[in-house]
Amino acid sequence: MLDRLVTFFKALPSGEGDKDHFSKNDPRLAAAALLFHVMDADGERRKSERKRVSQLISEAYGLKGEALKRLLDDGEQADQEAVDLYSFTSIIKRNLDEEARIRFIELMWDVVYADGTAHELEDNVVWRVAELIGVSTRDRVTMKQKAAERAKQPVVEE
Repeated sequence: MLDRLVTFFKALPSGEGDKDHFSKNDPRLAAAALLFHVMDADGERRKSERKRVSQLISEAYGLKGEALKRLLDDGEQADQEAVDLYSFTSIIKRNLDEEARIRFIELMWDVVYADGTAHELEDNVVWRVAELIGVSTRDRVTMKQKAAERAKQPVVEE
């Protein structure tokens, strides 16, 4: 699974940005903001969810320390300031092919299941994002089933 995630994030173009903040057009920022959005959808932010978002971004981009913190902070702030999902989904749709968009929905499900359950509000966010980026209902449900199955498996520490 880690290989899939690394491949997904590496496929995202880095966009324009300065050394202090990520550009609003940077697909990495859009992806981080959407992951924060789905994490907070049920009104409860759990450490396991935050840790999962951080791990996904760190492993995929090789970001650590200040660079990782900056992307996480910028993604969280962008999500909090957004009035809708379109500003993020349009960037994702414009920069990713169909397969990568399906994999992004799978990532969202992985964040949803980081706490072991899928809340109906989280389900709704993933459904809306999938619709906006052109992922079919069949693919969205398939990715949900895969993520749910992985969530049942014990975590193996390396």
